[in-house]
Amino acid sequence: MALGNEVRHSTHSHEYFCNTTVNSTVPAVRGSRRRPLFRQRRLLLVAAFSSVTLAAADHRPLLPLPQQISYGPGQLVLTGVEIGFGPAPADEDRFAATELAAALFAASGSQVAVRDGKPGGRAIIFQRTGELAPLPLKDEAPSPEGRESYRIAISPAGVQIAAPSSAGLFYAVQTLKQMIEGHGPTAALPEARVHDWPAFAYRGFMMDLSHGSIMKEAEVRRQIDFLARWKANQYYFYSEASIELKGYPLVNRRGRYSQDEVRRIIEYARQRHIDVVPCLEYYGHLHDFFRLERYSSMAVLPHGVDLNPKHPQADAVLKDWIGQMAALFPSLWFHVGLDEPFELEAAGAAAAGGVDPAELFRQHLEKVTGLALSHGKRVLFWADINSGARIFNKYPQLIGRLPTDLVPVAWCYDDRPDYTSWLEPFERAHKPPAVATGISAWNDIFPNYSVAFSNIDGFTAAGRKHGAIGVINTGWTDDAQGIYRTALPGLAYGAIASWQNLPVDRPAFFRNYSRQMYGDDAASEIAPALADLTKARDLLAEGVGGSTMYRFWDDALEPAQLVRTAAHRTQLSQARLSAEDAMEHIDKATQMLPGDYTLPSMMLKAEMIDYLGMKHLYADDIAEFFRRAGLKPTSKQIWLYIEWETSYEDHSHVSDLMDSITSLKVDYERAWKEEWTGYRLASALGRWDAEYEYWRSFQERIQAFARHFKDGDSLPPLESFRQRQ
Repeated sequence: MALGNEVRHSTHSHEYFCNTTVNSTVPAVRGSRRRPLFRQRRLLLVAAFSSVTLAAADHRPLLPLPQQISYGPGQLVLTGVEIGFGPAPADEDRFAATELAAALFAASGSQVAVRDGKPGGRAIIFQRTGELAPLPLKDEAPSPEGRESYRIAISPAGVQIAAPSSAGLFYAVQTLKQMIEGHGPTAALPEARVHDWPAFAYRGFMMDLSHGSIMKEAEVRRQIDFLARWKANQYYFYSEASIELKGYPLVNRRGRYSQDEVRRIIEYARQRHIDVVPCLEYYGHLHDFFRLERYSSMAVLPHGVDLNPKHPQADAVLKDWIGQMAALFPSLWFHVGLDEPFELEAAGAAAAGGVDPAELFRQHLEKVTGLALSHGKRVLFWADINSGARIFNKYPQLIGRLPTDLVPVAWCYDDRPDYTSWLEPFERAHKPPAVATGISAWNDIFPNYSVAFSNIDGFTAAGRKHGAIGVINTGWTDDAQGIYRTALPGLAYGAIASWQNLPVDRPAFFRNYSRQMYGDDAASEIAPALADLTKARDLLAEGVGGSTMYRFWDDALEPAQLVRTAAHRTQLSQARLSAEDAMEHIDKATQMLPGDYTLPSMMLKAEMIDYLGMKHLYADDIAEFFRRAGLKPTSKQIWLYIEWETSYEDHSHVSDLMDSITSLKVDYERAWKEEWTGYRLASALGRWDAEYEYWRSFQERIQAFARHFKDGDSLPPLESFRQRQ
């Protein structure tokens, strides 16, 4: 293909456009025949690229950024375009083509026919050059011509897409969807050439479906759709006891998925080239079993958390559990957990007959790994190093004694300047690890993206340096109160960071993400809303002391907290101002996108931040009112400061708090019911009721005092009104 002054964005030293024509071939996938990537006669553009250099900035931002991309001066107008195939398509190929057709129709308003053959005229042609290979293999390495690679050539005459697998075609479609410019009759694809492949072969997201509530099957599917658009290829289904186990009918019976539900999720994800990997627990985190009396004796401590590996029933139960899950999940990958066995040293060795804790852990890991390997699985486990129970810090000798064919998953969710110590010990032992990053969406009202993005960037970069095989971005639900749709930018960021070689453009991320997620017009409101919410969360955490979801329920009138609030009024005020700015942006975006499923949750979180800031500022105001009234106030002072400002039924500080918390509860319950099943909802809502009741009873005590006050009486300290009688 003749080219002029094309713009190349390549993260590798070699260039894609090194000759005037491209006739490279793709190596076979699992024995497939080699085929020319493009027939040369279909590669040649009728018109050469102009001599004008076109910057990528002139086009829509692409996430992830392709490894190599060049733009030309022309475009392919979408009206009248059809989609066809080179070789006869399989169902997976048609699925990708149909998804592209839907996106083209949404942009242009023109129906796009999908035909099994090669249409005449302007067409988008799919050409799969190898086997289907829809899901990650056991021992896969990314490469420019690997299973997930793809090439795109766009000219005014049509588009050629080529990939060695159905997965590669699907990823090409995700890129093409992002490249669409304009709307209606002017909708078009820019003239361009793309050659792309992932930096990591395994790019997963782990959803915690045990610590909090149980996410609805429809919401899990929505997450899978979302991850697929950013080219993730694994969904780790984290379960402690939230999947039905045959023969254990009482285990978590109110909070679990049926095996049929899991099968449907697996099939849904497979169509989108996402492998659903079981991420289970076979040592610690098993309280849902041991809280039942019939299994309680199997725990190290009574009704505890950790399994006693030496219990007489342990081997049979483990064999049954692992066998059932291995049969349920067709994935070649199998995560056995084993993180945070905190009872290992506290009582584990004694319960296990005095076995040395390190040896007990090694024996158990070897046993569990062997059971999973017997089902043909590639086994992963949480490697607690510098994190959790710090098993490999306490017993470094274990690293050299890990079973074969086992992948340690080093995990850290903090922002650290250097992650070498998490990975280097496994690299030295020739045990290539996986890297587990975190989206920091737990324990906070709004995700801590300041930490999450730094963690993902830094730990992923360290993974590349130290030979990690892949990335598992994690979403936990430890506070059991989260609304997870506001965590979607974190899911996208992790998938993007693990595909592209260049670091994610963090300063531009909210803008670029919002343009692709919501469209250019709405992005002008949503991107600043996300930035404002991040700023508000950070300021709020500084003001209340971190973990803002837990702090949401704290007693703002507690004396030590009042001291903290007085010292952080500026941060709390600025947090409210940023949250209110976000609300304004979200309100405008909602008018543009009235049916969007993410914006109501975003508004809820902004209002929750505003409430928590208000609660502490109001508490400080109330303390000041008591100081102004003094020990021997007049009736007028009591009326002004204690009744009118503090506790009056209309428009007082306490009434504002009561009105806000009850309104927020309604919105919170609605958001919960959209994402989660009813499991644990009543427990979560009980906190909202308690918050309202706190202020209601405080108001009642204040008013009872004021009704009986007469000049000459003393004003009791604020502390006495705070305490429940």
